[in-house]
Amino acid sequence: MQEQNLKMFIFFSELVGRSVVDSNDNVLGKLADMKVKLGELFPKVASLSIRHKRQKAPFELDWLEVEGLTGHLIRLKPEAENKIKPLVVNESEILLREELFDKQVVDTFGARIERVNDIHLLVVDWDMRIVHVDIGIRGIFRRLGWIKVIDSLTNFLFSYQIPEKMISWKYVQPLASDPHKKDLKLNVTLRKLHELHPSDLADILEELDQTSRSRVFKSLDLSTAAETLQEVEPKYQLSLVLSASEELVSDILEEMEPDEATDLLAGLPGEKKSKLIQTMEKPSREKLEELLKFEEGTAGSIMTKDYIFIQGNKTIADASEVFKRTTHPLDTISYLYVTDEENHLLGVLTLRHLVLCEKDTPLSKLMNTNLIKVKTEDDVKEVKEIFKKYKFMAIPVIDDDNRLKGIITLRDIVEATSKDF
Repeated sequence: MQEQNLKMFIFFSELVGRSVVDSNDNVLGKLADMKVKLGELFPKVASLSIRHKRQKAPFELDWLEVEGLTGHLIRLKPEAENKIKPLVVNESEILLREELFDKQVVDTFGARIERVNDIHLLVVDWDMRIVHVDIGIRGIFRRLGWIKVIDSLTNFLFSYQIPEKMISWKYVQPLASDPHKKDLKLNVTLRKLHELHPSDLADILEELDQTSRSRVFKSLDLSTAAETLQEVEPKYQLSLVLSASEELVSDILEEMEPDEATDLLAGLPGEKKSKLIQTMEKPSREKLEELLKFEEGTAGSIMTKDYIFIQGNKTIADASEVFKRTTHPLDTISYLYVTDEENHLLGVLTLRHLVLCEKDTPLSKLMNTNLIKVKTEDDVKEVKEIFKKYKFMAIPVIDDDNRLKGIITLRDIVEATSKDF
């Protein structure tokens, strides 16, 4: 009979393969899998999937028909064998072995991909629930049947035992509703992904398979998606863009730095690129259309339109207000560029001027007019040499009439010439 108030932990790998016997010790088959119904914080095991060597398809038996776990057997209640039925798994259910073992888990704390090596179960008053997924090497050794030998060896040699490495199931959720179950992947607290650094999140996306990569990407807010897409390798950028709707991609492109968005668009098929550009809001669309005009490998092709400029008849106070209102990335606002009414480049200021100088001082009296600048058609390799020589954080880009067209940041030039910088 079942023990009342029973409470014990057991690993799924310790149950798989056990013989399932009826109340008369007749073997009905071996445990092939367990079916779990999702929805609860720690979901219950609903039924056993039992396979007999004489039958091709596994059959199913409700977990409540289990009398006990004795030795290496799973013993059933009297008459339980009469309640066997064909195995059916609906959309709200998963099979532990088939759909969790060796599946991917995103570790948002370590910013890396882990794999489920085992599943930790808790039996309380004969309800069996998932409580952890095991992502450590102990889970692998346990599945291989080596864990006792390994523990004895490490204890003897080093007085040490390999620790468990588990994640609570409450942090594990399916990436998305998946009617095709075979594509199910897991993710640890999807809601926390936006807290990761974009570079770490990009690494995670690159390690996922294409389907999961697309699902995670689509779940991100626009700002996080834009920052992350900028860090993803070009080949993955293309697949992410092609898998998402044009409306979503155009919104993300508007959030991206213009030069990064331009690079992404440049790699797309002509028809797809045109549709995305036309879907964008006018200010963003005009920026990108201008950048796309420049030949690849020129200063114009890698410059960004995100920079601060102000007319020379203004004061430090005016410049401070412009700086406060900007939403441009930090590496694009190291300098403030001074122009005339027709956008001719006159000089440059640093953030130091805004902090230290009197607020009513005209910019024309403080700006540096001895400018190092490049033209839109200049070769990127020449621009690289200028950065190396002068150690600037950014360099202005002008046209033949000395009109300010954009800037190139240190990061822009490093990314454009990463192989030989």
